[in-house]
Formats: sequence, structure tokens, C-alpha cells
Amino acid sequence: MAEVFIPSAMRTLTGGERTVTVSGGTIGEAIDALDALHPGVKERLVEDNRLRRGLVLSIDGATLERGRLNTKIEPDSKIYFVAATSGGLQTALGGMGR
Repeated sequence: MAEVFIPSAMRTLTGGERTVTVSGGTIGEAIDALDALHPGVKERLVEDNRLRRGLVLSIDGATLERGRLNTKIEPDSKIYFVAATSGGLQTALGGMGR
């Protein structure tokens, strides 16, 4: 199963867990599985059926600035959601500014 590394700003939603193992063949399926385990995570990662603006997706060391929910993942993928280095990072991960 894929391993999702939880950004520190979202660890309150995962009970402090730094990584969560989920199943899924795409990023969208992995996010759905993660949200089933830890409700509220999807709201922080997805907006209008796309990754939130201000997030960068990294899968197995490859950075995808335009990562999409239908992006394929392998069963043993390592997935990171990283705040972009410019505007919007607090809103994307921390939910601040709402």
C-alpha cells in the first residue's frame, strides 16, 4: 500500500501520525482512502475536484507541480503533499485565512 507523508499542519487530523498507509491506484483514490481513515483531510487537499492551489505533489521523488487526482501511483509509492514556496501555502495546508 502507498505511504502518504502527512504535512505537519495537517497532523491534528491524523492524530499526530506522520505517515499513513492507504490503498489506491491514483492520487484521488489514495486521498479518498486517507479521508475515510481521517475525515477532513480531503477538504484540506482537494478543491473543485482538483488538488488545492498552493500544493505541490511528490510521488516517489518526482515533483509534479500540476499533480492531478487521476495521477497514477504504484502500490508501494511514497506520496508527499508539499506547500508551494509562494502564495497560498497557509490556506492550502493549514486552513488558515478562511
